[in-house]
Amino acid sequence: MSLSNFERMIQLAEEVFDSKSDPDQLEVNEEVLNHLCKIHPGSVQEFDDGNGPVVWVLLFPTTNELMEDFLKNKVSEKQLFELTPLNVQYDAIYLCSAMVLEEYRRKGIAQQLTKDAIEEIRKSHPISSLFVWPFTKEGSSLSEKISTSVGLQLKIK
Repeated sequence: MSLSNFERMIQLAEEVFDSKSDPDQLEVNEEVLNHLCKIHPGSVQEFDDGNGPVVWVLLFPTTNELMEDFLKNKVSEKQLFELTPLNVQYDAIYLCSAMVLEEYRRKGIAQQLTKDAIEEIRKSHPISSLFVWPFTKEGSSLSEKISTSVGLQLKIK
């Protein structure tokens, strides 16, 4: 029996990030997803082809101060998430993850979802920074394209 899109996405996340073996990484679960949506409703993006998710994008706004602490390894990814306050003006966006099933790659879906989310966040927050902790060359490439398209300088951990 073949795996569902949802099961394949979970498998992809485990293969790429292996967050269970790294306590400093954000381990995404239902509680984390709900909190991301409280930080900003645009933080969780999904593209469903009618048979379940084929693209997941997670990003969230935070403060420049927390961004700098993260980039300098003063706080972990998990702490960045936990320390991001609710209901404040955010000035940075963390591109947390973008996962795309293989047959949907190179179609611009993750890029468009991310750009749309950033534009939505920028409607209510004066975002001046964009940052990422890439795990793959595709992640690095995607974040560079997004940075250029939204006109924000990219900072890389």
